[in-house]
Amino acid sequence: MGYGFGEGRSFSRDKDKDKGKGRNGKGGFKKKGRMISRPRVCRFCADRKLTIDYKDVRLLSSFISERGKIVARRISGNCAVHQRCVTEAIKRGRILALIPFTATQTPMA
Repeated sequence: MGYGFGEGRSFSRDKDKDKGKGRNGKGGFKKKGRMISRPRVCRFCADRKLTIDYKDVRLLSSFISERGKIVARRISGNCAVHQRCVTEAIKRGRILALIPFTATQTPMA
C-alpha cells in the first residue's frame, strides 16, 4: 500500500545516453576564445597612503557603475577587506547625499 505519489514510476535516467557528451556531441563543450588577462592588484594594498573615506567622492565614484551600482570586486580588482571598506564608504556617502543612489534621470519627452 502506497501513498499515491508516483507509484510504479522509475525516476532513474538512462545514464548511457548522456554520458560524456557536451553540446557539440563530441564529448565536450565548445570553448570560447577568451583573452587571458593579468589579475588586478588592489590599489589600496599597492599604495598604503591611499585611504578610503566617504567624503572622497572622486575616489568612490570610480567604484560605482553608470547605473549607480557598486562595482563587483572581481571587476574593480579590490581585495576583500578593501572592497568591504569601499562598500561601507559608498553607503555612508549615499546617506549623507554626497553620492547619488541611482543614475541621474533624464526627463521623458
